[in-house]
Amino acid sequence: MNIQWFPGHMTKALRMMEDNIKLVDIVGYVLDARAPYSCLNPAFEKLINNKPCLFILNKADLADPAQTTMWQQYFTNKGYECIATSATDLSHGAKIVTALGKLSKDINAKYKAKGIFRPVRAMIIGVPNCGKSTIINCLCGKKTAITGDKPGVTRGKQWVRLANGIELLDTPGTVWSKFEQEEVGRHLCFIGSIKDDVVDLYEVSLALLEELSHTYPQLIVDRYGSEVLDSNAETMHQLIAKRRGFVMRGGVVDTERCSKAIVDDFRKGKLGRITLDSLPAKAQ
Repeated sequence: MNIQWFPGHMTKALRMMEDNIKLVDIVGYVLDARAPYSCLNPAFEKLINNKPCLFILNKADLADPAQTTMWQQYFTNKGYECIATSATDLSHGAKIVTALGKLSKDINAKYKAKGIFRPVRAMIIGVPNCGKSTIINCLCGKKTAITGDKPGVTRGKQWVRLANGIELLDTPGTVWSKFEQEEVGRHLCFIGSIKDDVVDLYEVSLALLEELSHTYPQLIVDRYGSEVLDSNAETMHQLIAKRRGFVMRGGVVDTERCSKAIVDDFRKGKLGRITLDSLPAKAQ
C-alpha cells in the first residue's frame, strides 16, 4: 500500500498554525499511542521550534502498555514532558492539566517578574483523529470543541479557557504532503487519520492482517480462531469472512463488509491492545 493524502484545507490549516504559533507559550502535541512515530508530523518540527512541548500519548487504553511505557521514556530522554492518557475518560483531564501547569510554571514566573498578568496560552496540535478535540472536552468537562470519529472534523481554530487560567487553541488535524515511508502511511490509515473513502478498505484490511499476523498473532487467534492464522492475508480475510458470516447469496464472500469489520475491530480495541510503531532498538 502506497498511501498519499493531503487535501487542500490542510495547507490552510498549516498556515493558520504558523500565523498563531507566536501567540502561544507552549504546545500540546497529541499522538495516537498506537502509532506515536507515524503521528510525528515533520511539518510541525519548524512550527514548534523552541516552544516548551508536552507530548500526549492519547488512546493509551487501546495501545500495548509496555510499548507505551517505552515511548514515554523515549520522549522523556529527549527532554520533553510526556504523559499517556485516554481522553474519553474524564478523570484523565486532571493529569493533562497538571502536566500543562508544570510546563507553564516558568512562563508564569517570567510574566509575573515583568508585571504582566495574562493566561498562559497553549496550542494543541496533531494528525487527524488523534483525539485533540476530545482532550479539550475532557479538560473542560463538557462538549466545547467539535469532535468526531473521522478525520477532518475540526476545520477552524477554537480558543478554550480552562479553570486554571490556561487558554487552549484547538487546531485542525493535519498530515504532511508526502509520506516518505510507506509504513507511516499505512499506520495512519489503520488508526483512521486518513479518510476511509480515499483508500481501498479491502487493501487496508489485508495490510493490517499481514502486519498483525507477525506482530500480534495471538490476538488474531483470540479474536477469530486459530484456524484463521495463515501466512497469506487474503486467505485470512476469506476465513474471517466465513467465520463471521459475511457471505452473500451463492456463497460469495462479502469482502466490503468483512474489510470494514476487521478494521473496526482494530480501531475499537476488540482485537486487544496493539501498538503499531515499535520503538527503534537504538532508542530503547
